[in-house]
Amino acid sequence: MRTLLVACAALVALTATAQPKPTARQLAWQQRETTAFLHFTVNTFTDKEWGDGTESPAVFNPTKLDARQWVRALKAGGFRLAILTAKHHDGFCLWPSKLTEHSVKNSPYKGGKGDIVREVADACREYGLKFGVYLSPWDRHEPRYGTAAYNDYYKAQLRELLTNYGPIAEVWFDGAKGENAKDMTYDFAGYWAIVRQLQPEAVMFSDAGPDVRWVGNEKGNAGETCWSTIDTTGLAPGKADAAYLNRGDANGHVWLPAETDVSIRPGWFYHASEDGKVRTPKDLVNLYYESVGRNSLLLLNIPPNREGLLADTDVANIREFRRILNETFRQNLVANSPKQTDGNLATYTVLVTNKPLEISLKAEVDFDRVSIQENIANGQQIIDGRVEYWDGKTWQLIKPFTTVGYKRLLRFPAIRSSKIRLTIANAKGPVELAEVGVFKASEGE
Repeated sequence: MRTLLVACAALVALTATAQPKPTARQLAWQQRETTAFLHFTVNTFTDKEWGDGTESPAVFNPTKLDARQWVRALKAGGFRLAILTAKHHDGFCLWPSKLTEHSVKNSPYKGGKGDIVREVADACREYGLKFGVYLSPWDRHEPRYGTAAYNDYYKAQLRELLTNYGPIAEVWFDGAKGENAKDMTYDFAGYWAIVRQLQPEAVMFSDAGPDVRWVGNEKGNAGETCWSTIDTTGLAPGKADAAYLNRGDANGHVWLPAETDVSIRPGWFYHASEDGKVRTPKDLVNLYYESVGRNSLLLLNIPPNREGLLADTDVANIREFRRILNETFRQNLVANSPKQTDGNLATYTVLVTNKPLEISLKAEVDFDRVSIQENIANGQQIIDGRVEYWDGKTWQLIKPFTTVGYKRLLRFPAIRSSKIRLTIANAKGPVELAEVGVFKASEGE
């Protein structure tokens, strides 16, 4: 009997170990929901998307730059973290790096005394946002690129950014490079080790981790089915199956949630010709449903213009985007249910598959949105299920769904009822239902 008990205990321990779960930094990252990207470099002044590294620092002269204006606008838009392109593919550094002359220190900006990384970091602290940096591994200016010495150069740049600007919440490693780029083997393991050493609370993004993965497109949508787990075998930055990254893998052995990156404009950098092509608030709200509402995080790029300001239309649209979301999700129509409506993922109800959970509403009300959340601290379990409403005589289907994870948002034509019920049809393990919300959408949607 003792041998059997020991064997059972070992099996339970093995199962618990095998179930991927988020780290504390991954969990905090996902609960931010929306993050802002700030693409800004010499490209802003040359009207390009990818610079070639030959640009003179003299072209970089944002005469009205106001990082506080950027961050105030982002805060009004509900963003909780801002990631700045400290260095894009052109190799131009937005801080006065001691490692290269190709930086803001040799530009007209503030007579060569400016440091845009510091200005944005300081503004984020002032307004209560987290701060992150993008440091492109591909560098079209640096002559050492393509040699082993470049990895040392890049690591030294990382150290400058990670030791001189306070807490860094996210570090973005882009795997992109042109078809004719020099052959270069990046020491990503070495890069990541420096981040872990100097900024242990920071999450790191690349196509395939180590903390956050790419969603597989730049359209702004995660997969209708989106697992936070994947199998990283054979994956590397710049080497990954986009469709696989978009949906994740129910049997994946690594917790690596998806980040959905998309720009408010057609390009990633500001172009005056795109002033009439800015995404509308309604479009931005749709991006939220198709990213955050599908177990991802929305990373929205809002690029500063040549003056060094966020354009008026962009600022107005992200403010209205947040107003619409706030109005939609202000009042949860579910009757008081401490475990499902307290906003705390750690309080939950364990559901059994194919055993419906009835949920009473505050009254007979009109609604057209349902939100479901799992306690992802203990993993992601739901494979699929359905939501129904009571029409006074019988239960009627509202909508089926697949994965839930951190959050699943369902949209449908308005229904009037006093109760709904939730059924989990298939799950990988015990389902910890943390939150359920029933809402009526803002007219702005």
